[in-house]
Amino acid sequence: MFTSREDLTAIEAEMAWEARDVPSTMYQFITATKDAHGARPAVTFQLQSGVKDPAETLTWTDFHARSVQCANLFRSLGVSEGDTVAYLLPNANETACTLIGGMIAGIVNPINPLLEAEQIGSILRETNAKVLVTLKAFPKTDVAQKAAEAVALAPNVAHVIEVDLLRYLTGLKRFIVPLIRPKNPVRHKAQVHDFAKAVGRQNTALDFADSAGDRVAAYFHTGGTTGMPKVAQHKYSGMIYNGWVGHRLLFTEQDVVICPLPLFHVFACHPILMSMIASGGHVVFPTPQGYRGDGVFDNFWKLIERWQVTFMITVPTAMAALMQRPVDANVDSLRTAFSGSAPLPLELFRRFEDATGVSVVEGYGLTEATCLVSCNPPSGAKKIGSVGFAFPHTTVKILKETPDGPVACATDEIGEICIDNPGVFEGSTYTEAAKNKDLFHQEIFLRTGDLGRIDEDGYIFITGRAKDLIIRGGHNIDPAEIEEALAGHEAVAMVGAIGQPDTYAGEIPCAYVELVAGATITEAELKAFAEEKVHERAALPRHIEILDELPKTAVGKVFKPDLRKRAITRIYDATLSEAGINARVALVAEDKKRGLVAYLEKTGEVDDAALGKVLGSFTRPWEWAA
Repeated sequence: MFTSREDLTAIEAEMAWEARDVPSTMYQFITATKDAHGARPAVTFQLQSGVKDPAETLTWTDFHARSVQCANLFRSLGVSEGDTVAYLLPNANETACTLIGGMIAGIVNPINPLLEAEQIGSILRETNAKVLVTLKAFPKTDVAQKAAEAVALAPNVAHVIEVDLLRYLTGLKRFIVPLIRPKNPVRHKAQVHDFAKAVGRQNTALDFADSAGDRVAAYFHTGGTTGMPKVAQHKYSGMIYNGWVGHRLLFTEQDVVICPLPLFHVFACHPILMSMIASGGHVVFPTPQGYRGDGVFDNFWKLIERWQVTFMITVPTAMAALMQRPVDANVDSLRTAFSGSAPLPLELFRRFEDATGVSVVEGYGLTEATCLVSCNPPSGAKKIGSVGFAFPHTTVKILKETPDGPVACATDEIGEICIDNPGVFEGSTYTEAAKNKDLFHQEIFLRTGDLGRIDEDGYIFITGRAKDLIIRGGHNIDPAEIEEALAGHEAVAMVGAIGQPDTYAGEIPCAYVELVAGATITEAELKAFAEEKVHERAALPRHIEILDELPKTAVGKVFKPDLRKRAITRIYDATLSEAGINARVALVAEDKKRGLVAYLEKTGEVDDAALGKVLGSFTRPWEWAA
């Protein structure tokens, strides 16, 4: 493990990335691990969260064999190096094998099962997927039904391969599930295969010649907190770089990592699974839904003890939930908690370290860069609120726009974080060429859309999202200022600050709050607290609303499009009511060109001219619902 910036500088000074002796393909990568660590545990999955519930562990020899079988199956179904194998799966050993096998055979495309069928179908069409691996209908999940609906919208999908989770069940449950299995009528014409049978028929040695070198081997859709998914392209070199960084700086074959994050997300796939391949370590996936799974939070510390976990992967929302449970097991094996995806509030950081005695490491990555960019030293000096130092062979620049083009910011000056490393695919980050326009500075530095600064010691701080800025009458307000202030209240678990429509200023700040379990506080009290803590008057939230739960992405980020939709609905409805206009917002939906659009429905006779005048005062578009 590294302890300082000097350690990273010394590693980078050893040689150029291009000179390093690392595998050039995914098949070479996993074969080297099998040869070095074949008998050691690789991947463990347990369907249920109990500490005595059954679990399946694959050794590196097992994992290699099953991944190769998947690759052979995909090739037998017509998948070549330029073709796409998509999967719509929760976590399971089959998911990990599909990920690697898809990369070996062609281009793998993990898809978030929480998306709607229409979005899934759109991604399948955009990536021109030939094969979709998904679930066989199973109780308490609608993944199979979504898949069937999505494939009907994507005629390019010729084969659907179904994973049956029944094999993970034992006893009475194994008997009952076939009796209560949901029906799943299909309207598509794709050929349906049983995963276990189809994979089991394949050879465990590769039936075809491996790639000659580097190529695009994965498509990851990215929506984050901004709505419409884009599809990023990942090459072998970027994925292997993530594994190399993880092994060189963090993990050895002795490490056991618990990763309750989904295998459709880049964090679980690249920094974690690729690091396990590089190091020969062991990763544990608890339940198909990870942190969302039944009983995971309640049993988490006991699972740490069960698997003798050394390294946990988490996000701020999960840490906040864990802090509401006692540490009720022996967690002496646990050395480090790695937190990513969103900034970690200071109080939560301190509370976690005090409760567990475990060091928290914050890091930074993004889908567009094949993930890893920076992290704090696991041992050595950390700066709370920082995402640490740039990794070896990664260049981070803070740039600002000027009439003469982008220029570097001074120390501690806020600008846009721009990066270059082996995970950046210059000029071709997204599959859709139009989305790559203006994405790079100086042709090589990826514009992340994140605002940040670098201090005199080289620590990187993320201060907000450039596109999340609240623009109040031309005045830029960083929502992070509001969120940090409100998150400092002991009753507050999570905060999402956005700009709500305003006829005068264009938008003004508002905030939505999720409370800690059992906490009681009023919105008026939170507003008074904000007045004390938010130092910039323009940034004071005009409206604060407490929700039972904030909308979140699958990895725990506050999903701001839903908050914006909520705010637009509230403001437009109130404005229409005050003006005596018989209309209301039926729906707020994302339009690719116009952004969020309010769709109205009539509740009586409407004066169209009066309506146009009232809503014309807002910048956000509207139209009648169909």
